[in-house]
Amino acid sequence: MTAPDRPAPPSWTPTAALGRAVLLTGLLLAAAVLLGRVDLVVLAVPFALGTAYALRRRPTDLPQVWISADEAHLVEGGEVSGTVSVGNPGSVPYDVAVLRTRISPWLRVTRAALAGGAVAGGGSPAGRRPAPTDRPFVTSVAPGTAVDLELSGTALRWGRHRIGPAGARVAAAQGLLTSRAVFAESIRSKVYPKTEPFEAVEAMPRAAGLVGAHHSRRPGEGGELAGVRIFAPGDRLRRIDWRVSLRARQLHVASTLSDRDAEVVVLLDVLAEAGRSGGIAGTASVLDTTVRAAAAIAEHYLHRGDRVALLEYGPSARRLRPATGRRQYLTVLEWLLDVKAQSSPHEPYDQVFGPQVLSADALVVVLTPLLEERSAQMLARLARSGRFVVAVDTLPADLNPPKDRGWSEVAYRLWRLDRDTMIAQLREHGVPVVPWAGAGSLDQVLRDVARLATAPRVGGR
Repeated sequence: MTAPDRPAPPSWTPTAALGRAVLLTGLLLAAAVLLGRVDLVVLAVPFALGTAYALRRRPTDLPQVWISADEAHLVEGGEVSGTVSVGNPGSVPYDVAVLRTRISPWLRVTRAALAGGAVAGGGSPAGRRPAPTDRPFVTSVAPGTAVDLELSGTALRWGRHRIGPAGARVAAAQGLLTSRAVFAESIRSKVYPKTEPFEAVEAMPRAAGLVGAHHSRRPGEGGELAGVRIFAPGDRLRRIDWRVSLRARQLHVASTLSDRDAEVVVLLDVLAEAGRSGGIAGTASVLDTTVRAAAAIAEHYLHRGDRVALLEYGPSARRLRPATGRRQYLTVLEWLLDVKAQSSPHEPYDQVFGPQVLSADALVVVLTPLLEERSAQMLARLARSGRFVVAVDTLPADLNPPKDRGWSEVAYRLWRLDRDTMIAQLREHGVPVVPWAGAGSLDQVLRDVARLATAPRVGGR
């Protein structure tokens, strides 16, 4: 048995002012008839004529509300701007329009002003304190026009942040009629992570091809001088060093190192979150450090012409295929906007270690807070598979014990000691673990990994 359709709410309803006007006029006329007093009729006439004059043109069209935002490339700490508009499609003016909107707390609005420069609803001027966007803004709207409420402020944190929903309610006929509330759906403003300064000048451990920007330790065609040696069959004539040849009375050639491209896989451990995010100017949580470090590493290697892929170590098993160029960098930034911590009681996707996902020659940079034993097991498993693994510790150094969850200072220190022991065991198994520190974070580690890659390996029996 289906429920009957509910009637649609009326578009326009009388206000309390209209009720008071009609009630007062009726009382004066009734008193005039009962008491036979003409002066009461004279008093009732202005109320009756004023109400009739105000209702001579009744509005029929509801207001329109829409939200727009600047689609420019917005980065953490940048200026964000948006507009909430209320329009009057009818021919009757709106005496009062009350507009209200919600905004993500990560978008700090410092100014909310009507188009034309007037601060809406007595809002704060820019540069003082954030404008309270949870209170209504009041304006009037002429027929066939729209009024824009311009919002400006600062983007505090990466992610997809909502502007809206927004709602408006208007009064017409000199405040005697009011419309029902009209709402506009929220929109999402994309704020990309701010890439921390990062530079890695060391050679890559191994590369998949002989064309690229990295100077390897293997002799070949490239731009990095490796030394001068005696001419051998097969050497190109343009490589002859005539100064050394004339001095030694024997042909010598300049030996160079081959330039190789590399594949870098950035693996994000999203099993747990720790710390409290304070935005771009405050403290950083685990996810903040992970996302910003991933963006910086990807930007560095993509600008050098390498292939970069992204993986999530978590239940969602998201993956971004390896590619090169600026288009891949923009894709990486879009991909990072959807990173979120997801705990799971099960082992996250065992297929991540397959050759179809992780190349045997790839450098795997694992961004992990090492809060779970499964993360350490994953690192050890990658190292045992023969891949070159670098673990970047993303746990905040100034992390305080969660006292609201019953943690004492002694328990927190014991947990820290246990975690340090786990990191020491990973290093004993050949997995370097370094904290993220921006520029130069991976130089020493890449140098050690490159040396291990060129060292002779002893085959097992």
